[in-house]
Amino acid sequence: MTLPQPEMARLDDLGSLTIHSIRAAFAAGAFTAEELTLACLEQIKLLNKKYNAIIFMDDSALETARSVDRRRAAGEALGALAGIPVVIKDTVDMVGFPTTAGWSLLYSGTGGTDLMPARDAPVAARMKAADAVILGKTNVPILSWTGTHANDSWAGPTLNVVAEDRAPGGSSAGTASAVAAHMCVVGLAEETGGSIQNPASAQGLVGIKPTIGLVPNAGVVPLAGNRDVVGPIARNVTDAALCLDAIAGFTPEDPKTLASVGHIPRGGFAAALSRDGLQGKRLGLYGPGWRKNELSPETAALYEKAKADLTRAGAILIEDPFAGTDFSSLRQITPGTPFFDGRGLESIAYDMTCYLRRLGPDAAIQSWDALVEATKSQDPFAKGAILGYLHELPDFVEALKSPETPPAMPAFMVLKEAYLRHVDEVFARHDLDGLVYPQMLCELPGLHSGKAILETTVGELNISGMPGITVPAGYYASGAPFELIFLGKLWSDAAIIRMAYAYEQTGPHRQPAL
Repeated sequence: MTLPQPEMARLDDLGSLTIHSIRAAFAAGAFTAEELTLACLEQIKLLNKKYNAIIFMDDSALETARSVDRRRAAGEALGALAGIPVVIKDTVDMVGFPTTAGWSLLYSGTGGTDLMPARDAPVAARMKAADAVILGKTNVPILSWTGTHANDSWAGPTLNVVAEDRAPGGSSAGTASAVAAHMCVVGLAEETGGSIQNPASAQGLVGIKPTIGLVPNAGVVPLAGNRDVVGPIARNVTDAALCLDAIAGFTPEDPKTLASVGHIPRGGFAAALSRDGLQGKRLGLYGPGWRKNELSPETAALYEKAKADLTRAGAILIEDPFAGTDFSSLRQITPGTPFFDGRGLESIAYDMTCYLRRLGPDAAIQSWDALVEATKSQDPFAKGAILGYLHELPDFVEALKSPETPPAMPAFMVLKEAYLRHVDEVFARHDLDGLVYPQMLCELPGLHSGKAILETTVGELNISGMPGITVPAGYYASGAPFELIFLGKLWSDAAIIRMAYAYEQTGPHRQPAL
């Protein structure tokens, strides 16, 4: 590994903390896990009322930190994230906490019914096994339905820490704001349609949307089991990669993760990060062959600057490699949504049935029919409601007839295969190592504007299952962040992380939000 040596971490500069610098400080006796946790708790006390990132605090955080300190002093083996303060998205099951999915009807504190899991989601269990200090759970919009904000959450809106009048990105809004506000070091997010990449980009952060099947999503409130994927949000590429190391890999609870075997690098995703990671790499650029949507003039100008940085770092840039194909025709905005291709969400009834069943025998809601009954006063599938557009999707009505039966979804399978075939052909034709695009077509919309974030890759990535990683690349004149997203073929997660790290080193492209 050719990573630079970290500067000694300081508790009076939480925004500069990295996992490596914290480890070094622990080893040098500069501070303890308890002292670091106390500093983060003070930051939460100071800022969370304003930004509304964390909705439930974990009262065991300090004891976890003290346990790490005792075990460290005794010379015991510790997990890879020992003493690192983290947050976890509300939709991820954790024992002792209701999983509310941002919905007042699923939280007793607002008159609803609590979903209390009998066991942790695998990703939460893995964070605990890594000895991370979990500070709390973070805000989301109802059922994670939007990639733009959390305005309809029972807990109220989450603010963008970088640009308070702009959308914070969703649905992992709270995780991004907690990381951006230095309340924690890293956080877990989850994506079905932009919910890692959008909030990371909106708040000047790094977000990794892994290849589907790399990280288990059992025990996470679903929108689409064939699209949903959990990933990290952090302030730098290395920390995001180290967090991914902690949660990636096979579990029998999520059979699709069997495909990850052989795709996790020895030593982990942070093991081969190098400033030279872009040397000779052939990267495709955004153009109408991918999507017909044009970049705004300011986005295009910022992209040109980023391309110059990429070239100086040794990358070989290929203009619009999808030109001449019918790739861009595959994407269809689902009627009833502002900018979203919702195909793949037809399976929500079955996916939710599996989720509810996993909650355990004492759960207040254990079936799709019981969920529908408990939430009938705010039917999300009604015409004009937040998920009413699902009736426009192929195979949804049929799948709804039998929530206990895995739906066939033939139209989605044909679409997914078409995406993957086009990507394979274009990568082979141009000998590509990856793609690098602006993550958004234009700068962020206003927080309460009613407008959606106009991203460049969400439908294509989430339907195909391809990985992506966002990385800060500057700012608009308004102060809103501008970010790149590196994309790759299935299971190229390690490769695109290395390229994103090498680009990050051409900066600094990011300034602390506070």
